[in-house]
Amino acid sequence: MDRKRYEKLDGIRGIALLNMIVYHAAWDLVYMYHTDWDWYRTRGAYVWQQGICWTFIFLSGFCWPLGRHVWRRGVTVFAGGALITLVTVVVMPQNRVIFGVLTLIGSCMLFMNVFDRWLVRVQPAVGMAVSWLLFFLTRNVNEGYLGFGAWRLCRIPVAWYQNVFTAYLGFPGRDFYSTDYFSVLPWLFLFAAGYFVFRFCSGKKVMAYLEKGLLRPVEWLGRHSLFIYMIHQPLIYGLFEVIFRVREG
Repeated sequence: MDRKRYEKLDGIRGIALLNMIVYHAAWDLVYMYHTDWDWYRTRGAYVWQQGICWTFIFLSGFCWPLGRHVWRRGVTVFAGGALITLVTVVVMPQNRVIFGVLTLIGSCMLFMNVFDRWLVRVQPAVGMAVSWLLFFLTRNVNEGYLGFGAWRLCRIPVAWYQNVFTAYLGFPGRDFYSTDYFSVLPWLFLFAAGYFVFRFCSGKKVMAYLEKGLLRPVEWLGRHSLFIYMIHQPLIYGLFEVIFRVREG
């Protein structure tokens, strides 16, 4: 298995991380400090947020075959998500994070550890096509439908939307609430699409192109993305607390 370091992948992850930090800083300003910024609630802001998340999830699937200690990595990322859940539930329950993006990515890593022995037998082109198709078909499961965006193929039985376990899978009950929610469905299929795209590209010239980096500081951020993800919100919140207290005082 290929174990080289692909620095451009670190760069892509670093750019997504910077976007995420800015997005979360804006979220804090709008929802915690009540800053009047109407654009943040528009379709454009939603596309920005989705682009960040799609990048992280797809790239995690793409990079999964490159890593070592696959079980430890999956457990570590999942535990990071669990820690964020615990802290937000205790400290700020009104802004709690249940099944956030780290929980999702850690889950996908652990699932892939189990299913890779069968998925590796699937032709990469077929795997890519099926993964993308399933992702688009299940994109709206959280809202009770099969389909993508405004396209609703059919309604999913309401009985599937019951409790916290069904919410983890993608079928949240009416009383479920999370400020950052990424369920197994549909996002596992986006992770799988990244996995199959890597297998499709493996051994081709594009992988050699990805080896050499371009933006060292951004690539450094990408290499340390989990640690930075864990600490960025407390640092942003602490900075804003200082700024707003100084302004008020």
